[in-house]
Amino acid sequence: MRLRKLLSGVPNVVRMRGNNPDIGGIATHSGRVKEGDVFVALSSDGDFADRHPFTFQAVQAGARAVVAERDVDVGDTAFIQTTNTHRALAHIARRFYNRPCEQLKMIGVTGTNGKTSTVYLIRAVLEMAGLAPGLIGTIEHDLGTTREISHNSTPQAHDLHRMFRVMVDAGCRSAAMEVTSHGLAQNRVLGIDYEVAVFTNLTRDHLDYHNTPDAYLAAKARLFDNLKPDAYAVVNTDDAASKILIKKCSAHLLNYGRAEDATVRILEGSTSQDGTRLCLQTPHGQMDLKLALRGDFQLYNATAAVTAGLALEIEPDIIADALRDIRIPGRFEGIDCGQNFGVFVDYAHAPDGLKNVLQTARAFARGQLICVFGCGGDRDKGKRPVMGGLSARLADLSVV
Repeated sequence: MRLRKLLSGVPNVVRMRGNNPDIGGIATHSGRVKEGDVFVALSSDGDFADRHPFTFQAVQAGARAVVAERDVDVGDTAFIQTTNTHRALAHIARRFYNRPCEQLKMIGVTGTNGKTSTVYLIRAVLEMAGLAPGLIGTIEHDLGTTREISHNSTPQAHDLHRMFRVMVDAGCRSAAMEVTSHGLAQNRVLGIDYEVAVFTNLTRDHLDYHNTPDAYLAAKARLFDNLKPDAYAVVNTDDAASKILIKKCSAHLLNYGRAEDATVRILEGSTSQDGTRLCLQTPHGQMDLKLALRGDFQLYNATAAVTAGLALEIEPDIIADALRDIRIPGRFEGIDCGQNFGVFVDYAHAPDGLKNVLQTARAFARGQLICVFGCGGDRDKGKRPVMGGLSARLADLSVV
């Protein structure tokens, strides 16, 4: 695709110079530039290093054009200056891959805890309904006929749209994806029109990046601020943050939770080592669900998936069948090697998640409860003592 055609619609272009080369790919890392790529120099926003100092290396590696926020010397290479390279990348990627997300029913899930489980549950519903789903999330990216290891729950825009293109070419008709606060703040999902956006819950997380809880909440709210009027916002009405999230939302609203006015209301729920039973009141009547998943926290994740399915006009019986036997890797996943004690693995990356998992495990434990956990990645060090305190209080032995 020619550069000027690729740049059509990119907002806030300050200047352009150079020729109009044919562009063969998109890169944001100078070490991954291939001959014929456009190199987008992403500015630093506290999550990674500024890419502007590496424009020379990108040109040396074969970049035919450079998009940057500062006027940098790239010789005779085509140059475009814009006020925001993150936003520009989203526009360029969508156009380069021929707007593949417009050919998919897009469902996005945001929240501190439960994103991965809810996305897997929604994918199961979509699959049972014959909507051939792809999936993008923390564990993996399922692109229809291929799977990729996940390095980011919400990848950068050029990776996202490449994946959407692979999905469409593989025959996918829908996609369920995790939408993180980082992805929203950095405009990675800019221009994606979600038919359904789901909010799970909000607790402390990522304050190393967002600095304040209000900024973290504001990032999450972007998903709902940008919904079109014919879309659906599916929110956990039992979480106080939901009221703030939907203040600027113009989409249809579907609540779920235990509150009496919830669109989909949890009437009863119980969990054991054998699975979870859930009774819901919905606009279609009462739904009784039996799931293989364990843990009280899965009651809300399953209810979110049910509500999203109803928003997509999927029959309740299909939804119930889809959720019955699903298992999710690393989400209170039982490990059975013939030992005479229970072993469960869970992501539990934030204090609230760890608390939920330990409370569930305590209910199952016949003897001591041992918690092995860590807070790796040099992220949000403030939550470490909180998680340590929870483990000390709720487990008999903590191994850090």
